[in-house]
Amino acid sequence: MMVSDFEHYSAWRQGVVTALEQYQAWVAEAALLDAATAQRITRTLARLADDKLSVAFVAEFSRGKSELINAIFFADYGQRILPSSAGRTTMCPTELMYDAALAPSLRLLPIETRADNLSTGDYRDQPSAWTVLPLNLDAGAHMHEVFKQVSMTRRAPVEEARRYGLYDDEDPDLRDAVDEHGTVEISLWRHAIINFPHPLLKQGLVILDTPGLNAIGTEPELTLNLIPNAHAVLFILAADTGVTRSDIEVWRNHIGAGAGRMVVLNKIDSMWDELRSETEVNDEIARQQASVAQVLALEPRQVFPVSAQKALVAKITHDPALLARSRLQALEAALFDELIPAKQDIVRRQLREDLQALSSAQATMLTARARGIVEQLHELRSLRGKNRTVIEHMMRRIDIEKREFDASLFKLQATRAVFTRLSTGLYTSIGMDMVRDDIDLVREHMQRSRFFLGVREAVRQYFERIRARLDAAEQKTAEVSEMMGVMVRRFASEHGMSLALPLPFSLAPYRTEIANIEAIYYKQFGTATLITTSRVVLMEKFFDTIASRVRGCFKSANVDAEAWLKVVMAPLEAQIRQHKDQLKHRQASIQRIHDATDSLEQKIEAHERDQHTLDAQKVHLQQLAAAIANAIEAGLEEDPARAAA
Repeated sequence: MMVSDFEHYSAWRQGVVTALEQYQAWVAEAALLDAATAQRITRTLARLADDKLSVAFVAEFSRGKSELINAIFFADYGQRILPSSAGRTTMCPTELMYDAALAPSLRLLPIETRADNLSTGDYRDQPSAWTVLPLNLDAGAHMHEVFKQVSMTRRAPVEEARRYGLYDDEDPDLRDAVDEHGTVEISLWRHAIINFPHPLLKQGLVILDTPGLNAIGTEPELTLNLIPNAHAVLFILAADTGVTRSDIEVWRNHIGAGAGRMVVLNKIDSMWDELRSETEVNDEIARQQASVAQVLALEPRQVFPVSAQKALVAKITHDPALLARSRLQALEAALFDELIPAKQDIVRRQLREDLQALSSAQATMLTARARGIVEQLHELRSLRGKNRTVIEHMMRRIDIEKREFDASLFKLQATRAVFTRLSTGLYTSIGMDMVRDDIDLVREHMQRSRFFLGVREAVRQYFERIRARLDAAEQKTAEVSEMMGVMVRRFASEHGMSLALPLPFSLAPYRTEIANIEAIYYKQFGTATLITTSRVVLMEKFFDTIASRVRGCFKSANVDAEAWLKVVMAPLEAQIRQHKDQLKHRQASIQRIHDATDSLEQKIEAHERDQHTLDAQKVHLQQLAAAIANAIEAGLEEDPARAAA
């Protein structure tokens, strides 16, 4: 059922891709593909190709996260794929995904990398930093042994653990964990990525298995990136313990109610009792479900009681009665009924904007061509019955019009100089060198100030500088847009051209992303009473991830700004070239009529044929745009298996 849902989503996405590619091929053949349109289509296709759906599993240890993942996604393999046993099994954040460019494998990032000023995200682009273990897909037992690496630990001196941000002197639980040799247990690995050709993963699903709640507070990548950006988060509790204090803190600080956020009450089989009736057991489960919902400020229907272990057994042994009693199917249906349509709506909204921009650009170009042909036909028809003197007069008029247009092009060259200056100012505001210098400045302040408030103030000033840079960049983009708007309106009014306004550009998405990063950071370190040295070390580790996120944000902003600057003048330049060609053709046409090398009627007939061709192109363009719109608006087809269920 889940595979079918994803296949339908992928089929919908592929339908849009096919319609876009047909549109792209035709507009290129019809010479309607300017640089701006080509760029927009390319980026839209790339976004569709890289579309992912991520689901994060979050819980304290021994709540059954790995077992739930096994039950939902891997029961078809006839055994547990992810290690699942009493106590802690997943010691590092583990992502399950599929990249066809890589062999099936388990990639492991050593815990020692936490000593560097780089986030997990930074290491994704450094293959040499990872330990790679190949997977034998034909040997389930072998894969199970390989996956045990995510649960591996080692003993480390307290000072080493403190350097990694994994030991807090003020945490009594960690103090008690120090053995007689002065060592504590730490994970062998910092992060794990399983590249596995599971049908759902091949369709774009990404599964995140997190360590216990304590790790969520110490692993910046989870707090600042992976969990907040997940499309769905399953928060797993144990039916026999309900909501603990640490559960409440993680729910409020890192998850919270909202779209795609679900609470799973696992291990309801611990409440099954042969000495009580089925009704009594169900009533007790319902009471626990209502209690959890009340504590987390949810509706009871948002809490899903399940038994992951019994569901896995039921699927492997093909026991429908046990599967029904495990209640897993209700969770699966809710998860995918909510996740896929929500993700599709997000993609659909962006696609609608892209289609509107595409249709507008091509329609404007066709309108300009049609206007040129109408004007030429009007001129040619007006020559019927006219003498040589009139034709010569028309030739002089076209020549004057051409010289005036050429003079306007000199103004455009002057505009280019201003454009270059503004572009330089934009790059200066969001340049990567300045981003790097800002990060170095914060680290310098952190090293000078070993107190919580001093470090926190350095980060606050850092975000202020970032906002100031984005403000300056926004002003430059506004100036570029205004300048281009003036040029467009001038050419339109002076030469009767039909011109589209320049493509808009906004840094708002990056401003929002920076604000989200800042909010999460302050949420994590918002209490001024946490002023211990060990807490400062942890803040520094979190800043590594912040710096990585900000670098990534500004890198994307630079790429988008550069792409925009390359094409912002493209529509104007394309239509200027078209208008110039039309003037040249008009001049040549009248000249040939004047020289009697071509008959007037033949020329009129040729332009009328061009007009009919252009009308047909308009209709075909509308049909192609309608095909894209239909593909975008198409809903997920009803799956017969789901309908039967």
